[in-house]
Amino acid sequence: MLSEFEAKLAATAVGQYDAFRFQSESDPGLAGQIERYWRDLGLAFPGVGTPWSAVFVCWCLKTAGASKKEFRFSARHAEFVHWAIGNAEANTGLFRALPIDACIPATGDIIQNNRDGNSFDYAHAAEHDDYASHTAIVVETGTDTTGRYAVTIGGNESDSIRRKRVVLDARGYIVQRPREPFICVVQTLK
Repeated sequence: MLSEFEAKLAATAVGQYDAFRFQSESDPGLAGQIERYWRDLGLAFPGVGTPWSAVFVCWCLKTAGASKKEFRFSARHAEFVHWAIGNAEANTGLFRALPIDACIPATGDIIQNNRDGNSFDYAHAAEHDDYASHTAIVVETGTDTTGRYAVTIGGNESDSIRRKRVVLDARGYIVQRPREPFICVVQTLK
């Protein structure tokens, strides 16, 4: 059963998707919302040309009720993932990043993957907090005629807010992919 926070996080991401999925970051409605993401996190708004996917994820977390004490809000995915790996290693905190073969993603979790042709792994993420990557929020898991899956919603995906299907194996773990491989799952324990 979902916690109140997990349900609210998924609903927040779905609400943003429903409101803006047909808009590009250059359209006035989504552009204004992107500025809100930055400002609501206390960050200076650099314009819609600056990657905003991490800010989208952090804004959703904050809107759902995560505090600065509970989550490392950042404009860089690698920074909050590195912090969440530290939580996992110390067995503390409400957000813990685990390798994809050690955590079955659930609604409210965050999945991190490579971008820009990189192939960083969990060990790299544990040692570094500044590298190109992407994260998206798990809003649904299930099984259909093609097998198990997770659905994520992320910001700044093709310059908008998009849904993606992540293939899971029969046990529920993420199936690795060759292009822009997955790095980890940030497990939500709130």
